[in-house]
Amino acid sequence: MRALADRPEEVPAVFAERFNSGDATALAQVYEDAAVLVPQPGMPVTGPDLHAANGRLQQLGVPISVRPRHVYRKGALALLIVDWVIDGTGREGQAVHVEGTATDIARRGPDGRWRYVIDNPFGTRAQRLPTEDTVEPAF
Repeated sequence: MRALADRPEEVPAVFAERFNSGDATALAQVYEDAAVLVPQPGMPVTGPDLHAANGRLQQLGVPISVRPRHVYRKGALALLIVDWVIDGTGREGQAVHVEGTATDIARRGPDGRWRYVIDNPFGTRAQRLPTEDTVEPAF
């Protein structure tokens, strides 16, 4: 498995490889201990809730593809804008399609490796209440 990122540009690829491996422990290492994930607009989570949200998507058994769009770095901080998609057939035979453009913050740790501090997978998507006509998989 790929080591943690040496450069901020590598963080999305490391995330995708570890996500696609199905190894929740390996995926958790891509985050700082106090990192924030926003699995639904307006609903940030940390700690065990962060890992549970990622785990729900991993359990679908559909790989994620990532395409970094921009990386802006200042010292030990970086802003990453990343297009991503999870598209395929889940373990239960259901069609799965989730996509977004993430606005993420990564930081270089004391070990020189880059990890997510804030993972906002849906970027600027507005918070909205689900209706009967809209169904999206929840993290």
